[in-house]
Amino acid sequence: MPYFGYYGIDMYYIVLVVPCIILAFWAQSKVKSTFNQYSQVFNRRGLSGAQAADAVLRANGVSGVRIERVSGRLTDHFDPRSNVIRLSDAVYDSTSVASVGVAAHEAGHAVQHAVGYFPIRLRSAIIPLTQFGSTMAFPLIIAGIFLNSEVFINIGILAFALSTVFQLVTLPVELDASRRALAAIRERNLLYEDEYPMAKKTLTAAAMTYVAALAVSLAQLLRLLLIFGGRRRDD
Repeated sequence: MPYFGYYGIDMYYIVLVVPCIILAFWAQSKVKSTFNQYSQVFNRRGLSGAQAADAVLRANGVSGVRIERVSGRLTDHFDPRSNVIRLSDAVYDSTSVASVGVAAHEAGHAVQHAVGYFPIRLRSAIIPLTQFGSTMAFPLIIAGIFLNSEVFINIGILAFALSTVFQLVTLPVELDASRRALAAIRERNLLYEDEYPMAKKTLTAAAMTYVAALAVSLAQLLRLLLIFGGRRRDD
């Protein structure tokens, strides 16, 4: 397949990257619509997001983790540096089924950190490298093109590959956090039987965003390898 099609169109981008970007937009839309849907369904136990996160921690014997409120919507996260679960305004006090699922998921990350789950330790360790990769990859590649330097181009591609590795490691981390969350919800009866599938759908939709992010990164990496591998063959 040629790199440039008619009118100088980047065919690799059209064929490889664009479908993955469409998948990413769909995944983002899906997680928002799913969260909005189940944020209108309030669990009959009256459990708030903060209480659900605390219950998951206690179910796994984890202590010393603070649960705090953070502004924004779907800004929920676990900060391993300060050992804090931060839940957004739409989750912290809310008793919706969606809020219980999201809060339990973030507590799942805290459990991973507490038990030394290897993928989350690996992700934390490679963050500096992946930040360098995501920031410097394309400037290095562009510099390599202008300077006709294969070394710069190769370093740029390697830098981008580091950011792809981060996405690759992130996926199992997120899936495992959801697995731990759903297990605790079921084992501790945090939700009624008919409410559990709603929390599961919320977390499944969220997981698709990470699948899509990995797909975009892999497609972009393959595009770079095909473009510049082809340039070397032409030379």
